[in-house]
Amino acid sequence: MNLLLQKNNMEFSVKNIATLLNGEIEGNPDLIVSSIAKIEDGKPGDLAFLGNLLYEKYLYKSKASVILINKDFVPSKQVRTTLIRVDNVYQSFATLLETYQKIINQRNGIEQPSFIEQTAKLSENIYIGAFTYISKNVVIGADTKIYPNVFIGDNVTIGKNCIINSGVKIYNSCVIGNDCIIHSNTVIGADGFGFAPQNDLNYKKIPQVGNVVIEDNVEIGSNTCIDRATMGSTYIRKGVKLDNLIQIAHNVEIGENTVIASQSGIAGSSKIGKNCMIGGQCGITGHLTIGDEVKIAAQSGIGSNIKKGEIIQGSPAFSIKDYQKSYVIFKNLPQLYKKFCQLQLEINSLKQSIQEDEK
Repeated sequence: MNLLLQKNNMEFSVKNIATLLNGEIEGNPDLIVSSIAKIEDGKPGDLAFLGNLLYEKYLYKSKASVILINKDFVPSKQVRTTLIRVDNVYQSFATLLETYQKIINQRNGIEQPSFIEQTAKLSENIYIGAFTYISKNVVIGADTKIYPNVFIGDNVTIGKNCIINSGVKIYNSCVIGNDCIIHSNTVIGADGFGFAPQNDLNYKKIPQVGNVVIEDNVEIGSNTCIDRATMGSTYIRKGVKLDNLIQIAHNVEIGENTVIASQSGIAGSSKIGKNCMIGGQCGITGHLTIGDEVKIAAQSGIGSNIKKGEIIQGSPAFSIKDYQKSYVIFKNLPQLYKKFCQLQLEINSLKQSIQEDEK
């Protein structure tokens, strides 16, 4: 895609955008856009998109220069804005954002001051930001970008085309696959929470001699902690997406393409299956097995194994349908209690009346 960089803005022609997205232009192919906006907030020079038909009304009055729409969409009114018709608006918009991000993040070389051990192996076309420390025998793949203030411990391997953002700490012997993104201040490979109780009610630290293995195409949010295994490895399988502020304990395994929302915690040695969806603020105790394709609602507490495909909620969690039925009762407890007290008074009154009649 041809670009112009003017006044710190990236500028794209409609023709080039359509080529990138394999789209069809309706309108002026020579228009230039320099920013992206919501369809309802669009102004000249913006590119917007219409995916949800609830926003169709804005298509006819948006001031955006260009709007992406699906090829099979039929407008109910005349559209004055230039359109680019694509097979799938959401996928095309994601592709456009990804391309734009790659362009604005294009950096190469090694900034100073930084420290790189002589035994480290650096591939071509990498970027290492200032104040980064790269330890002994580290291997970094091609096109990987490591932003300032990152620490990488001894014997760490990082694959191709990764982004390691500022402040990340990767402890010794951990393995990062290809096409991974790790956001700021995340810690990979800190010691697992392992302590043996002693006779004097004190605790002795158990050395944590394993590592963390993160497979390809994983994204990890900011301030997330993934502990190294006591022995062996803590595994984050390919395609996993972790939000900010998540705790993954020692020897945990997260299955392929599982997504976990913010502030969730998984205790040691639990195994999470493939294609699971775990909501925010969930807690999963140790040594459990969560089956494939399980869905766990936010703020749930998991204390037992879960079979494949189950959808659960609550703390302790159980079937979401049963939880919803139970919640209907729970939220009505004050009214039910009031009725119970009234019935109790009526029963006592009847008992007293019967006793008086018997006398």
